[in-house]
Amino acid sequence: MMPPDSHPSAPHGRVLPPDGLTRLTRLLAIGLLLALVAHGLAWELWWAPTGRGTLAIKVLPLLAALPGLWRWRMYTYRWLSLLVWLYVAEGLVRLGGDSAVSARLAALQALLAVALFAACAAHVRWRLRRAAASSTTA
Repeated sequence: MMPPDSHPSAPHGRVLPPDGLTRLTRLLAIGLLLALVAHGLAWELWWAPTGRGTLAIKVLPLLAALPGLWRWRMYTYRWLSLLVWLYVAEGLVRLGGDSAVSARLAALQALLAVALFAACAAHVRWRLRRAAASSTTA
């Protein structure tokens, strides 16, 4: 599947075919997103539930990003790279205040979220760099 969006500076809206690094960062972002969702659900429903497990709804915003990542939407990579910092913050807060099991789960959430940020940022940066390079050579 080709990325449907292109950089505004690309000549005549030409879409660049994805290269190896673009595909890798996309796969990493999708995999890390799914891992963060699975971790959030398992944490709140089975491993260390808080109350009735209602905190499991915190993964819903992450699920909203999945179709955009799958369709190569640059806008989704950008807003997801900002959203994940809420999960980092929650993980760090709960790391300091929760029990041992929950603290380890909080640390894992923070690490997964930072890794997801890095994958999204690398994807956006690489695609913009490729679009700029192709517009100067065309």
